[in-house]
Amino acid sequence: MVTGLEDYQKNFLDLAIESNALRFVKNDGDEFILKSGRKSPYFFNLGLLNTGKLLSNLATAYAIAIIQSDIKFDIIFGPAYKGIPLAAIVCAKLAEIGGTKFEKIAYSFNRKEKKDHGEGGNIVGASLSGKKVLIIDDVMTAGTAINEAFQIIAENNGQVVGCIIALDRQEIVNESTRESAVQHVSKKYSIPVLSIVNLNDIIKYLDGKLTGAEKIKLEQYRELYGV
Repeated sequence: MVTGLEDYQKNFLDLAIESNALRFVKNDGDEFILKSGRKSPYFFNLGLLNTGKLLSNLATAYAIAIIQSDIKFDIIFGPAYKGIPLAAIVCAKLAEIGGTKFEKIAYSFNRKEKKDHGEGGNIVGASLSGKKVLIIDDVMTAGTAINEAFQIIAENNGQVVGCIIALDRQEIVNESTRESAVQHVSKKYSIPVLSIVNLNDIIKYLDGKLTGAEKIKLEQYRELYGV
């Protein structure tokens, strides 16, 4: 029996595997090439959690992690593009399961290009001005997208109070500081960065479910790049 993981985290991992959103290199397969150029024995694609059932469960996992964090915020901000549906579904789920204090939580997202007609600007949804903002996204690799989100929110007079992602890969992105993207962003902006699960959770929960070769590759990858 795996200890340390809550039911919502186990359910998230089960559905991620079932939907092929979380995949592992088979014994004779090629490793996944990441944006960083690293060869990884596993790959996570949140876009494959794309049915009503999967989205509802995904939103529940995000919502529970947010509720348990006790972060105080007014708006969930989803960076374009993957963050857009996440902000909307999690905002709705918080209102559904989080009680009255989450009923007025709003969401917003950015356009890739500013609109010069109608209401104009690059923000869709709730105004960020004077509000405490929680950024939501799928994963954090180099932290570039999150840095852009901080800039957009600052330009619109909002205050970022935290970030939440689905998966923390717990990988070093800065060789000099030996920090992961999550650690770097948390330190740089002095905010908490939450995740539904991390690589250690995956290895613990799937112990006995992966083949020996798959587990070895994961552990070797963690030894090479893990924080």
